[in-house]
Amino acid sequence: MINLSVNVNKIATLRNARGGNIPNVLQVAMDCERFGADGITVHPRPDERHIRRSDVFDLRPAVRTEFNIEGYPSEQFMELVLSVKPTQATLVPDAPNVLTSSAGWDVAPNMEFLTGIVDRLKEAGIRTSIFVGTDLDNIRAAASTGADRVELFTGPFAEEFDNDPEGAVAPFAAAAVAAHSVGMGLNAGHDLNLHNLKFFQQHVPHLMEVSIGHALISDALYLGLEATIKAYKDCLK
Repeated sequence: MINLSVNVNKIATLRNARGGNIPNVLQVAMDCERFGADGITVHPRPDERHIRRSDVFDLRPAVRTEFNIEGYPSEQFMELVLSVKPTQATLVPDAPNVLTSSAGWDVAPNMEFLTGIVDRLKEAGIRTSIFVGTDLDNIRAAASTGADRVELFTGPFAEEFDNDPEGAVAPFAAAAVAAHSVGMGLNAGHDLNLHNLKFFQQHVPHLMEVSIGHALISDALYLGLEATIKAYKDCLK
């Protein structure tokens, strides 16, 4: 079974738009677990425009499944992650002001930096994942950092899916084989949804985990959170 990690950033965005504590990020995360999610993901940004540092500290003792913190590994981010000790840290190359992740790491030019980050996280017993595209040499370079997994940036797949499903998924299937061949676990995320997820998981081997936030929370407005999580889990069977 492929794990579903629910990114609760959008819940925090809605809360922050009004102030107060409605919707309650902690309660929603606990409900996601209760409804069958296999993990909770957060992506705290320096301006705290959605998930706040305080949310991360509140979530850590409450999350009973896997807790994944993703973000750019600045010293501020590392201080938070090493303090909280999540199950997994996903390293993304985002600049502080971007709306959402839009590309993976170019690993080779950042090899020394990423290797140092991975070493620090692994010393703390935190599983590491590097956010990458489908370039095969780049995935092999990611393995050289000592990271446990790669997370494939699935934005290009989602963009091309309606036009050419087979062509859209082919680079991701090849990337999955390459990651597996160098001993890395495989995660995926970005713009996966109820329309494209089942096809993706059927054609991409060795997939261990998907992280989904925006689409899942949007679907929950219509279907309800429990039914939505069930629908996404059904796609992963």
